[in-house]
Amino acid sequence: KEQDLDQVMQSITDMDEADVELQGDAEELALADLEKAADEAPIVKLVNLVLTDALKRGASDIHIEPYEKEFRVRFRIDGVMQSIMSPPVKLKDAITSRLKIMAKLDISEKRLPQDGRIMLKMNIGGRKKQLDFRVSTLPTLWGEKVVLRLLDKENLRLDMTKLGFESESLVKFEKAILKPYGMVLVTGPTGSGKTNTLYSSIARLNTPDTNIMTAEDPVEFQLQGVNQVQMKEQIGLNFAAALRAFLRQDPNIILVGEIRDFETAEIAIKAALTGHLVLSTLHTNGAPETITRLMNMGIEPFLVATSVHLICAQRLVRRICKDCAEVVDVPVQTLIEEGYSPEEAKTVKIHKGKGCTTCNNTGYKGRAGLYEVMEVDDEIRELVLVGASAVELKKKAIERGMITLRQSGLIKVAAGVTTLEEVARETIH
Repeated sequence: KEQDLDQVMQSITDMDEADVELQGDAEELALADLEKAADEAPIVKLVNLVLTDALKRGASDIHIEPYEKEFRVRFRIDGVMQSIMSPPVKLKDAITSRLKIMAKLDISEKRLPQDGRIMLKMNIGGRKKQLDFRVSTLPTLWGEKVVLRLLDKENLRLDMTKLGFESESLVKFEKAILKPYGMVLVTGPTGSGKTNTLYSSIARLNTPDTNIMTAEDPVEFQLQGVNQVQMKEQIGLNFAAALRAFLRQDPNIILVGEIRDFETAEIAIKAALTGHLVLSTLHTNGAPETITRLMNMGIEPFLVATSVHLICAQRLVRRICKDCAEVVDVPVQTLIEEGYSPEEAKTVKIHKGKGCTTCNNTGYKGRAGLYEVMEVDDEIRELVLVGASAVELKKKAIERGMITLRQSGLIKVAAGVTTLEEVARETIH
């Protein structure tokens, strides 16, 4: 076993200086199992090295996946899954048990999904970092799959000017969140950076004379001076229940993690119409579709029109690696088909990363946001009141100066931030 582990560990490089220390009393739980894990020192070391390697590579998620004849570790880096290593299959139970112990989960329960959290202090190169991992287990055909979401506070940018908004879109967004009441909605798929945008908004508004309440599932990062509430569905504390309680807590600003149903939407809109600024998210493809989604939930058009002040749709695209970026030739006709005007297509310079050690030969390093910001002004409001479709709303919003997700992407391609392929993957033309 020692020989197998030595071979596995060699696939993770430059990790000798890594030191991981568990916080709290997690190591005191299930003492007998911990003593057994301590006897298997290579297992402990391997798990620590995987966690540290994920941090160094900038991974957002770690996937520990058992199959019939393979045991695989993959990281999600810049939104894309990458295979990292394949430990021997016979180690899967030991590695899974180690992670479950660290997350304070029941290691004897293998039939049901479990959720937990690992809090770590990581000492990397003499510098201590405090990290949270959200842990989820799932019983699969060949054993328990474990997914760890890495919550690194240092990666949380709370400066709205650094998120990637076009200047005119940023002006509109800041104008909306600085209003004393009304609703601002951020929309996009899972992993599109909505939490970062909301937290940046809260940071912008967080002053000593403001009472900010948030309902989150889960609370991903702790914000100083903000009253954050973790949802607990099992005891009835959901978004709607939290919102009702917030209204009795003298709030100025309310953040609701997600509007999932009519009840939550109704209370949120009531709050927005009674002197509170409400920030929340929905899962829709674009800003105009958010209006129709609210009405499909059962909210009356006049309530949507009077409460919603702005909708921001967003996506994340991978940034071109600065160390290996180069200009590439793209036919003018292709550029026109992607959305550039004939004049722009003749002059725009398209960049790509050819791949280097910095970016692990992917050509990409880091991510940037694409933003579609729709102000609900008087003309949009009139369309909402007559039940206009998302297509009609989008057409009017573009006439009123809205930059679409695709246009935001093309602007970033022209600036050498990302590639045409990334924009095509994340947006519709």
